[in-house]
Amino acid sequence: MTSSHSAISVRNLWQVFGPNPENIIGSPDALLPRAELRAKTGNTAAVRDVSFDVAPGEVFVVMGLSGSGKSTLVRCLTRLIEPTSGSVVMDGEDVLQANGSRLRELRRTKFSMVFQNFGLLPHRRVIDNIAFALEINGVKKSERHARAQEVVELVGLRGFEQAYPEQLSGGMQQRVGLARALAVDPEVMFLDEPFSALDPLIRRDMQNEVIRLHKELGKTMIFITHDLDEAIKVGDRIGIMRDGAMVQIGTPEEIIANPADEYVADFTRDVPKSHVLTLRTIVRPQADGESVSGVSLDAKTIIRDATDAVVNAGGAVTVTDNGQSIGVITANDILRIVGSGASA
Repeated sequence: MTSSHSAISVRNLWQVFGPNPENIIGSPDALLPRAELRAKTGNTAAVRDVSFDVAPGEVFVVMGLSGSGKSTLVRCLTRLIEPTSGSVVMDGEDVLQANGSRLRELRRTKFSMVFQNFGLLPHRRVIDNIAFALEINGVKKSERHARAQEVVELVGLRGFEQAYPEQLSGGMQQRVGLARALAVDPEVMFLDEPFSALDPLIRRDMQNEVIRLHKELGKTMIFITHDLDEAIKVGDRIGIMRDGAMVQIGTPEEIIANPADEYVADFTRDVPKSHVLTLRTIVRPQADGESVSGVSLDAKTIIRDATDAVVNAGGAVTVTDNGQSIGVITANDILRIVGSGASA
């Protein structure tokens, strides 16, 4: 993907905390492990030379362990923290070069943020919390309430417009947070571990809500999480961070099928591969004398979803890509993945 076709293009982004941070970038010290760098220079490289592109309408998930730099990264992208160096281009404009007034305008119109801490105004009703960004933008009350009501319907808050935040559950409060972010119709949404404080069942509901909203609205999203299951569920692509650097970027299938190193492999070890990998990853040439059934399946089919059809086919199943055969699979091919569990 080239930056000219990207909704967001991040290049060589650094965030170094400590004395004279700009002196670290490009120096031999920049290559030191985090602990050694801190011991030698008093600096901490929280984000190290990160580059990636996000396509229009893509959900790009950034994940990593606590301290990997993922939350610092998203704060750099939105300039809640000023990066030490690099560029963050949205819609042809480098956000890092924007002056204060332009940055405020971008935050009001181009991108919005949803955080783990809902940050709702406790003295304002739901409808006014949602309309708050529009109020800041100078939209008159009747118009902003009309827009807020549209978003209320979108995120399933009908009937709660006059409630105060304290009267809502955590999941409902986060719906208000999502609605507030959507009210300004942003081009890009940044979500920093938005559901990590929620109970598991509510968290799952909110993940489904993000997926539904994305299908309906097609917003470009950067979603931060430490949970691989969540990343796989909501993300089109995943970037995995370690010690401030991006160590692998790919689709969930690419990362699980071909982890870049042991760190990524550790992340993916407990994921049932048959729930993520497609038939493309196990297709093979037809063996001599092997009987083929009349069943064919698309290469993009998830292995788990194909299991019944393959087991009951009575012979090898043809796997197709754009209508063309690319090989076959049998029940034994599936069993090698399913039987070996997550560590296949």
